[in-house]
Amino acid sequence: MKRGVLPVTCAAMELPGCCLWFTGLSGAGKSTIANIVGDELRGRGRKVELLDGDEVREHLSKGLGFSKADRDENVRRIGWVASVLARNGVVSITAAISPYRAVRDEVRGWTTNFVEIHVATSLEECETRDVKGLYARARAGEIPEFTGVSDPYEAPPSPEITLETTGRTPEQSAAEVVAWLEAHTLL
Repeated sequence: MKRGVLPVTCAAMELPGCCLWFTGLSGAGKSTIANIVGDELRGRGRKVELLDGDEVREHLSKGLGFSKADRDENVRRIGWVASVLARNGVVSITAAISPYRAVRDEVRGWTTNFVEIHVATSLEECETRDVKGLYARARAGEIPEFTGVSDPYEAPPSPEITLETTGRTPEQSAAEVVAWLEAHTLL
């Protein structure tokens, strides 16, 4: 062995980076499940970064509104950061509504090991989970262009993983994601 060069012994360093892209309506459970998955992967020695939609809007996408153009730009910014992280061996986890299929597909094209995870919670269930009262405000016309009410959500036609969350715990959904990653040698 050359002097000053240490052998790579950490198995996690040999695994490729990837992007776990959680998409679904507001209140679907994206962030909750993403956090559980992130904790599990960190516990297994993986480098993980979570890009939560609300936090990204506060920092990276501050100043963007909720028009289609602004939403597309927000998703592109999240996607660019996620792709850089994945390219560098990190598991980047996004939890953003990302309502439009075309922009999600665009991001997929930039990203190493893109895993689209549709958190397929019904609109009715999301409304019952809405602790912030956003759906009620949207239905009252106080929030224009609200996904699922006055703006469309384009569900992915063939995501790698679909999580039906009604009647399941977030832990069960997270376990399904982890099992998929294990089966596809990303964990």
